[in-house]
Amino acid sequence: MNIRVASELDYPDLRLIYLESRRKSFHWADTEEMTLEDFDKHTVGEYIILAEEDTHILGFASLYLPDDFIHNLFVHPDFSGKGVGGQLVNASIEKMNKPVRLKCVSENQKAMKFYENNGWKKVVEEGKPEERYWVMVYE
Repeated sequence: MNIRVASELDYPDLRLIYLESRRKSFHWADTEEMTLEDFDKHTVGEYIILAEEDTHILGFASLYLPDDFIHNLFVHPDFSGKGVGGQLVNASIEKMNKPVRLKCVSENQKAMKFYENNGWKKVVEEGKPEERYWVMVYE
């Protein structure tokens, strides 16, 4: 598996991964409102890395470097549970200064377990009742 910086040529595949992953995993959200364009809107000004194997993109992370913050981490549903997310998280941490932070939707138990199993600590739960999330930190 290769981790590299994304280029504009990768965006069509990254848009699909973002859309498919959210539609499959975000059971609490209205999946009909999700579009391919969301990727572009939700990653403006971010540093994007991706994981690939044999030129096939498996997942990506978008980082807001000024705040040492992982904004998005998504793995194509077909490659979930195969170590892609862990590789992306490790590469993200290496790119930034500790402590690194992220927010994880409280409803997303699978993601919460993933982060906690990889050394992340819950700091505080925030947000509106229907949009609760945990601020998590890796030191």
